[in-house]
Amino acid sequence: MGTSSDGGRPWQSYTTAYTNAKAGMDGVDKDKVQRVVYEMSKGSKYFENEQRKEAFTKQKVEHLRAQVVKLSEKDILHFEMIANKRILELEASRDLSKIWLHTDMDAFYAAVETLENPSLRGKPMAVGGLSMISTANYEARKYGVRAAMPGFIACKLCPDLIFVPINFEKYMFYSELTRKVFRRYDPNFISTSLDEAYLNITEVCINQGMSSDEVATELRNAIFEETGLTCSAGVAPNQMLAKVCSDINKPNGQFILPNDRKAVMTFISSLPIRKIGGIGKVTEHVLRDALGIKTCEDMLQECALLRALFSSCSSDFFLSVGLGLGSTTTPKQKMRKSISNERTFRTTKDESFLLQQLGDIAEALSNDMDKECLSGRTLTLKLKTASFEVRTRAVSLQKFIHSKEDILQFASRMLKAELPLSLRLIGLRMSHFSDDKIGTLDPMQKTIVGFLSSDATGLSAMHIENKDRPNIGDKVEQQEVFDFNDRQSMQGMEVGLPSIDDHSGGRHDGRSFQCESLQSVCSDDADGFNMNSSCLDESKSSISVEPNRSMDPVGATSTSSHKAGLIWVDDYICSVCGIELPPSFIEERQEHSDYHLAEMLQEEESSCSSGQVARERYRFMHKETQAGESSSRKKKQKVKHIPIEAFFSKQV
Repeated sequence: MGTSSDGGRPWQSYTTAYTNAKAGMDGVDKDKVQRVVYEMSKGSKYFENEQRKEAFTKQKVEHLRAQVVKLSEKDILHFEMIANKRILELEASRDLSKIWLHTDMDAFYAAVETLENPSLRGKPMAVGGLSMISTANYEARKYGVRAAMPGFIACKLCPDLIFVPINFEKYMFYSELTRKVFRRYDPNFISTSLDEAYLNITEVCINQGMSSDEVATELRNAIFEETGLTCSAGVAPNQMLAKVCSDINKPNGQFILPNDRKAVMTFISSLPIRKIGGIGKVTEHVLRDALGIKTCEDMLQECALLRALFSSCSSDFFLSVGLGLGSTTTPKQKMRKSISNERTFRTTKDESFLLQQLGDIAEALSNDMDKECLSGRTLTLKLKTASFEVRTRAVSLQKFIHSKEDILQFASRMLKAELPLSLRLIGLRMSHFSDDKIGTLDPMQKTIVGFLSSDATGLSAMHIENKDRPNIGDKVEQQEVFDFNDRQSMQGMEVGLPSIDDHSGGRHDGRSFQCESLQSVCSDDADGFNMNSSCLDESKSSISVEPNRSMDPVGATSTSSHKAGLIWVDDYICSVCGIELPPSFIEERQEHSDYHLAEMLQEEESSCSSGQVARERYRFMHKETQAGESSSRKKKQKVKHIPIEAFFSKQV
């Protein structure tokens, strides 16, 4: 057992090892569980990755502490005045007219397995395997076993633990049964997972003359009658508080928070910040160690520091938490932006196994797209290596695809370009969906309105095929076109470099395509402490990278200059997306710049005119310019106007 500055108990600082926020784990010996997890993880790639993230978290804490020290009394008074004004504005937006119910199935996967196999009842059981656990029943949680824990560690904590393999078809069947019940109370209920949902029961309470307590009881009984499964419910004036309430009397219970401001403020005053959705273990660690914030009430007491140290929308979120404010509206249906599917497995280098997994994922993705009648043309491959580094690679196709064969065709080529590689996760994501109004038109073809509204020169933000051509006005992005049917092109591809772990933790027909954004996404996977990301301008027009950067691994994209350089705020926060990477992460920061470059090019390609038209216009204008210069030297004549036919000429 290693020693450290904490007196020979290094597991106590191993912040990612354990959390007792999960229902059914309140009485667990936290120190024992932390010690077991620490000892059994020590020396692994996972452990090394967690240590790196933990060190980065400590760096953020020290950075915030240093900023606090620099604040003068005058500064604090200034930010306190701003924060108090904002608190009054947020308070004025409080809505106590709605009644929201959050329902959460009790140990859903494990409960389904127990329902179909009664012999498991009363025994510690987990759904998953030695690699990873998806759900543990309440008997197993008494030993410290929980979801997202490796199975071999769970066996150390609970030697009698029984493992049951995952069966998603079974869970989806029971999930649909619960949703039929939800629709009786709220046809527009919000489903956040297979086992959770938000319901607006305001009208039910008014129309049927029932209290919220009675509605919650009736709904839970109806779910039990339909499925044989139990669930817990929470009722509150908004969605945030309803979710907190549903966790109070688990399992098979409910908690009602009245629609009264005094009741809400009393409830929120002593509530630990870790109970709030959106505040994970890293954010909790940073707020506690840097600012001394442990409860929601502390958010209001330290409002000046929150306003001074965090972006406006991040501080607004924290202040809203302190006031017990949350969403009270049902979001409108939005057009889906992407659809994804991924698989986690035991770390392996076996190419045949990886390709088999890729085929299964492609089939699942295709089936999901068929259910929603979707076709897309941007396919993204996600890979997680044995060292928990995440890489993403994307291609933008010239036609919309949805079939397994087409998805697998391009996904397998991206994967093979990465191999040999030891992987533990593969995922596929399809985006850039077709619009029904467009029909079967080529997505690369520009509309006449878009064409006529283009820049008069036709050169701004266009992709030029020949990299030897001159760079006009430092505004022309240069790009070559690759065809995956070209064997030579594929042989020359070396796609990307590894990046650090992905923040999200995650969910695409054309014969030739533009190798547009072979991306490397890097992020802090530390549970969501990326407080500036949601507040920064996400407009693609503002995305830029360091000048004269190039995507050399592919040779597909190079750039001469950009409107503005990517800046690392406070030397570790990306000015474009808010991701946090310290200066020591040299390769990751390099790849992050390349990622924004690829993202920018992808957006330009989808919003600008056809590259073929652009090249024709460029060739003609370049030719006319040369002719004009030669003529001016001889006859001092002006260059003639470009005939309109030139803009519609076909490429040979």
